[in-house]
Amino acid sequence: MSLYDLIKQRKEKISIIGLGYVGMPLAISFAQKADVIGFDISRTKVEQYRKGNDITREVGDEAIKNTTAFFTWEEDYLKKARFHIVAVPTPINTDKTPDLNPLKGACKIVGRNLIKEAIIVFESTVYPGVTEDICVPILEKESGFKCGIDFKVGYSPERINPGDKEHKLKDVIKVVSGMDDESLEIIAKVYELVIEAGVYRAQSIKVAEAAKVIENSQRDINIAFMNELSIIFNKMGLDTNAVLKAAGTKWNFLSFTPGLVGGHCIGVDPYYLTYKAEEIGYHSQIILAGRKINDEMGKYVAENVVKKMIKANIQINGSKVAIFGVTFKENCPDVRNTKVVDIIRELEEYGVSIFVVDPLVNNEELFREYGISLCNINEIRDMDAIIFAVPHEEFKSLKLERVKKMYRQNSNSYNMNHVATTMGQGIVLIDIKGLFDKKEAEELGFLYWRL
Repeated sequence: MSLYDLIKQRKEKISIIGLGYVGMPLAISFAQKADVIGFDISRTKVEQYRKGNDITREVGDEAIKNTTAFFTWEEDYLKKARFHIVAVPTPINTDKTPDLNPLKGACKIVGRNLIKEAIIVFESTVYPGVTEDICVPILEKESGFKCGIDFKVGYSPERINPGDKEHKLKDVIKVVSGMDDESLEIIAKVYELVIEAGVYRAQSIKVAEAAKVIENSQRDINIAFMNELSIIFNKMGLDTNAVLKAAGTKWNFLSFTPGLVGGHCIGVDPYYLTYKAEEIGYHSQIILAGRKINDEMGKYVAENVVKKMIKANIQINGSKVAIFGVTFKENCPDVRNTKVVDIIRELEEYGVSIFVVDPLVNNEELFREYGISLCNINEIRDMDAIIFAVPHEEFKSLKLERVKKMYRQNSNSYNMNHVATTMGQGIVLIDIKGLFDKKEAEELGFLYWRL
């Protein structure tokens, strides 16, 4: 009887190592079909899950309360599983090189709790070769076993899109790979238990690793092109959104928009590919050029905030600016590698006091990561400028009339009619992703700017 059959009959267990935005949906989904052990080194995180609190907001509190998955921070429980899925973060260092320490740490934990005839599948984004050249030696050293004889490995790149309620785990085709035909077939069948869209069997582990790392690199490059267009059109006095709408009427025009590119995927993965390229003697041109543009967009936005404030006759040093949204993308609580922080840091250098509102973010996590504290929306008053950085659903219900009341009303710098605005005075509204209607905003007296 194969390992797949044993898992299906609940005679063998699946373990998920890393219970974040990728690992938690996997644990919840697999628990509907098999016995699951969910492991994370963070006791605090696990305790939240045991209370039924979905801190990822990916599956919901009810799903966690009702799941049969067992959550633990104690690694000894991994000895009870024979099919392991590693879904830990793969960030970058400050010098933009891959930080494989979380992955290596996970390999050590799995290795010292490995039992024979196990299969380990990696989902963390890496450059081609990491699974076989870096992970396998650690597993062998920690376990004392031999890969290919005592255990086998595979790779199945994660395709979770945080905050996306349409493209869920089960709805996206899953790329799978194994070190040989036997492991590939078992891995494919195990994932087919939960992936309704089906699986794609990659030619090799390295092919699967490469496929993942170029998915986000492609998107990064396309967004970088949009950001560059935004910079150009801004200098021309053209509304980028209007230009893209016109161009979008052609059937084969790709639908991308300018914006801040952060997070733990698009803003990180290209550096894994370029790192490996440099290692084999090739210096990336297009990929790194795109990364440079996207990495500098926070500073670019901040510069335009200051320009608009000067145009509105606002004293920059000592001014108050509210920022709505601090996560790396909309409808997601994740603040890792968010480029909104780049805007904050740049404005702080000008002596601006920043007030951040984000209903999705954990205040303690934000402060621990960046030293930034959140404000309640009711505390936002007497502002000199407001930036809508992330278009959360919660913000879409805000009316411009209410936003208008959040500004400093008694300043001589402001004249609320449109005539004054055109003369260089007004209330500064920076709407990065175009959450509001530009024409309506300008008619209400806002000095409006967006990418």
